[in-house]
Amino acid sequence: MGIEFRGVTKRYPDGTVAVDDLNLTVEDGSITVLVGPSGCGKTTSLRMINRMVEPTSGQVLLDGRDVRESDPPALRRGIGYVIQQAGLFPHRTVLDNVATVPLLSGWGRRKARARAAELLELVGLPAELGKRYPARLSGGQQQRVGVARALAADSPVLLMDEPFSAVDPVVREGLQDELLRLQSQLGKTIVFVTHDIDEAVRLGDRVAVLRVGGRLAQYGSPAEVLRQPVDDFVASFVGRDRGYRGLSFVDSSGVAVEAVATARTGEPLSGPVVDWLLAVNAEGRPRGWVRPGSTVDGLLTEADLAAGGSLYRQGGPLRGALDAALSSPAGLGVTVDDHGRVVGVVTARQILDVLEKRAELEQGGFAPEVP
Repeated sequence: MGIEFRGVTKRYPDGTVAVDDLNLTVEDGSITVLVGPSGCGKTTSLRMINRMVEPTSGQVLLDGRDVRESDPPALRRGIGYVIQQAGLFPHRTVLDNVATVPLLSGWGRRKARARAAELLELVGLPAELGKRYPARLSGGQQQRVGVARALAADSPVLLMDEPFSAVDPVVREGLQDELLRLQSQLGKTIVFVTHDIDEAVRLGDRVAVLRVGGRLAQYGSPAEVLRQPVDDFVASFVGRDRGYRGLSFVDSSGVAVEAVATARTGEPLSGPVVDWLLAVNAEGRPRGWVRPGSTVDGLLTEADLAAGGSLYRQGGPLRGALDAALSSPAGLGVTVDDHGRVVGVVTARQILDVLEKRAELEQGGFAPEVP
């Protein structure tokens, strides 16, 4: 179900213009991210889709029909909506929070709760959490419940207003991964608001950059916005390191993954360690590094390890490989398979060599700027 903004303007009684002549088409089954600084009209634009805000002029079309032709409560019940703090009802259990929309739509209580249990599993939450109240959940768990509740409407459209900005970076990355996984299964039409350009380019099929005053500055694929900003404002907003971000769209073919010496935690390690040694658990997943010159007395434990850097999933874009290498204390980017098991390591030098060779072949085409 596609969404279209046709000449949409929102002007408040005091003369403030929040959105100014917005023309934008959100393709069916895609993720479109609205990004920009505070005061650029991102949230206002989003809320005009479900009539939480009414436009001053212009049209917002949902599947070709002006949303103003729909009764607002009925329209909202048919559109999933996720906000920053999850917005859960504190006096209801997790299961009943998720069942809210099906109940409002006339479902029986048993059927609604059964659907809620299915959705909790879909967003990666164990069934036993359904009996808890929101206050007993972590921030990341609450956001997953918020997503599950939005999906309960079973609508093809999902609106998400900075849903992950209130959680820590590690949890945020996990929630982003979860959203991409869900989208690959469900194929919703998603409009996502964020102020974070990294989040925008990671999640969006299309990115709309808005400037203060609610005017659309640029609309295109993440790669287009990073590689060809239309003006100084967009170039400044996406950052001077946009070349590094551009590596998110460059595949890692040509980067050789090399073997690395490993030791298993919980097993004895004798003698001084000469070179960096990667510690893995019984399943072969990385746990950290043993520094050169270390002497382990007996079994190798977590206390003996230096924290590792980010992990690079084999076959992913070059940005992940370079980040893993640069963030590793050993200068070796740990590469893992789809199950998180160690495959080997890569170095920054290998990645830069690949980039240099590609730049030579492109003969004037886009060559990512590297640190």
